[in-house]
Amino acid sequence: MKIIETSNISKRYVMGTEVIEALKSVSIAVNRGEYVAFMGPSGSGKSTLMNIIGCLDTPTAGRYVLNNKDVSDMSENELAEIRNKEIGFVFQTFNLLPRMSSLENVALPLIYAGYNRTDRTEKAMLALRNVGLENRAGHKPNELSGGQRQRVAVARALVNDPSILLADEPTGNLDTKTSYEIMDLFDQLHSKGNTIVMVTHEEDIARYAHRIIRLRDGLIESDTVNPNPTKVEHLAKEAREQDH
Repeated sequence: MKIIETSNISKRYVMGTEVIEALKSVSIAVNRGEYVAFMGPSGSGKSTLMNIIGCLDTPTAGRYVLNNKDVSDMSENELAEIRNKEIGFVFQTFNLLPRMSSLENVALPLIYAGYNRTDRTEKAMLALRNVGLENRAGHKPNELSGGQRQRVAVARALVNDPSILLADEPTGNLDTKTSYEIMDLFDQLHSKGNTIVMVTHEEDIARYAHRIIRLRDGLIESDTVNPNPTKVEHLAKEAREQDH
């Protein structure tokens, strides 16, 4: 079943007298439960495509259907509601609030969704447990390592049970060992049925995905199934053992 479907979407930016065609008639479909990576050099259109898929931006032309809802012409308020219900975001910079504990950061989307305090705490704690961080629930971001912060960000992204986990350069600020651990976590999330769309410019990170869509100059250059996605359990395990 298709969860993401774009039909001939284009995105134009006007900067002074210059018109920039960030996307040119892009059509893609992503099924529920897929694990897809968008790749491409700077200026290829991958971030613009991710922003449209994440309902952070709207196309200049074309249609975008997310989980059977046409979101192409939605208002800002409607897009905000769709974002909160349908999409969990993970960013390169974690985007955690510094004065809040891990538990409070994870519970934040549930406030907007209208959950009471008891239910928020219960759901946030479960989300932290799912990323192996329940013992850090009371810690603030500055008391956590980079990898732990990204795990908190992943827990926050998943706390609302979104249709899609959208990850923008999720390992961009992490060292190699920690990157393996985060990709291992994504692997586990995908095996539980989560749909993951990841944007990366790193070839080795893209190879964890089961399908790789490459963009160049606002067009899809290739869309291929990855027959042998990298498995990272053993790499992460080795790295953990080196720590002890």
